[in-house]
Amino acid sequence: MSLLTEFKAFAVRGNVIDMAVGIIIGAAFGKVVSSFVNDLVMPPIGILIGGVDFGDLAIILKAASGDIPAVAIKYGAFIQTCIDFMIVAAAIFIAIKFMNELKRKEEQVTEAAAVPPPQEVLLKEIRDLLKQRS
Repeated sequence: MSLLTEFKAFAVRGNVIDMAVGIIIGAAFGKVVSSFVNDLVMPPIGILIGGVDFGDLAIILKAASGDIPAVAIKYGAFIQTCIDFMIVAAAIFIAIKFMNELKRKEEQVTEAAAVPPPQEVLLKEIRDLLKQRS
């Protein structure tokens, strides 16, 4: 099998396509969460702690001079990114918990369907007893 044929078989398999869709949706979800944190969550928090804009929080290591920008440790942006991460992690946790619960319910339904009704069990016992008498 040629390399191109193997790649084609790999690329059109369902799992790869599902993964690609998941990555695209995940990237879009990340943008939504970033906007949520930056535009809705952080401004009120900034006001509560004295009108601070978290995006501007930084430790200046070297001041700007001429065309050379300042060298700074931007810990405010890091705090916003950490909050983004926590929201995304919580959303993924909730989604996976919900999916596991649905899967568990499906398994319970499948197990319930696998148990034969009592009439069948009795008929099988009668059949077995009749076989033993013969």
